[in-house]
Amino acid sequence: MHTSPLAGRRVIELGTMLAAPFAAHILSQLGAEVIKVESPAGDPTRSLVRGGPSGTLIAYSHDKKSVCIDLSKAEGYQAFCRLLSTADIFVHNLAPKAARKLKLTQEDCRAVNPNLIYCHIRGYAAGPQQDDLASNPVAEASTGVMEANRVNGRPSRLGPSYHDQFAGAYAVIGILSSMLQHKQGDSAQPVEVGLYETGLHVAARDLAGVQLKTQLLGRPEREPNGEFSMPGYGAYLTADERWIYLLILNDGHWLKFCQALKMPQANDEALATLRQRKKARDEVEDIVKAAIGAQSFDAIAAALSAAGVGFTEVLPIERVLEAPQAHQPGKLREVKFRNLNFEVPEFPCASANADPAAALPPPQLGEHTVQVLRSAGLSQEECERLLANKAVLVCGPNDFAWKPVSNKA
Repeated sequence: MHTSPLAGRRVIELGTMLAAPFAAHILSQLGAEVIKVESPAGDPTRSLVRGGPSGTLIAYSHDKKSVCIDLSKAEGYQAFCRLLSTADIFVHNLAPKAARKLKLTQEDCRAVNPNLIYCHIRGYAAGPQQDDLASNPVAEASTGVMEANRVNGRPSRLGPSYHDQFAGAYAVIGILSSMLQHKQGDSAQPVEVGLYETGLHVAARDLAGVQLKTQLLGRPEREPNGEFSMPGYGAYLTADERWIYLLILNDGHWLKFCQALKMPQANDEALATLRQRKKARDEVEDIVKAAIGAQSFDAIAAALSAAGVGFTEVLPIERVLEAPQAHQPGKLREVKFRNLNFEVPEFPCASANADPAAALPPPQLGEHTVQVLRSAGLSQEECERLLANKAVLVCGPNDFAWKPVSNKA
């Protein structure tokens, strides 16, 4: 029988928006029990769409339990510490000042649970900006990504919060490394991941590349676009106005492409090498645009598939899950939430997936408060007293309801 790698491990997540919840999501898909601790206001992602939960909560909080605790109250903090004493891992993305104010620093938490693996995802790791606030777009802006991504000339964020998700993934790597160290007899090491440092690491190739060209050319030359000036590598419009993205990265790809579409350039020695095609970039781009624009997407797709040329359609987000590849076993799971049905992509490490049949839907705020606190050793009387003092909360039937769509013009 397959056992998930982190089965039997308890993770406490104290996170908002994306970085820490994404890290805890991965840990849950590796089999850990994840307890999402929220304030009475709830994770902000619970109220982003028409007054109710957003896609972030649905995609990355299934298989979690929600416990609602008011950490500003002494009784709430004490209840949290009881819960923390039962955990293997604590991951949060509080601002450093907030962590100190709430007494949730590494020293505070390890005093409660000496064996705890403590993970803090923060704006900046150690350095002169270690107490500064940062978010995904701040990481993009400060590490070179945003300056190159312009909308109407204005530097703009990418859209998806990739730096948050990278930071969450790096946090999981750090947590698993700490677990291995502990297993080998060393003490569990704390894990600290900065969004800024994450952005630097993700940009390392480009940062090294600009240094390389500066030293070779005497000037900081950059690639003009994400396709690295390779003609034939990028998106092109077909005759039926569908975008196709071509992967023409080398001379073999170019020859196969020309042969597949029966182009005379298949025999043109003046364009046989990438170096030659780069020198004639505008001419080659016009050739590719004309060849793609002369046929329908389906006709081109059939020809390129038969020839083994890499390509894909550039899909709008609403069509992504229509692809047959997305519906192969193990790639999507059905998630029900508030009488709505969702298909949510699975964690892609197939051998580590938790059993989808045993999956929990995204929790309501405080849905598991009493259940989890009882499992941490609190009595029913203690739980009732905490509820009466509003140090902890449980969900109500109308909490965070989506606002209905208005039919009025």
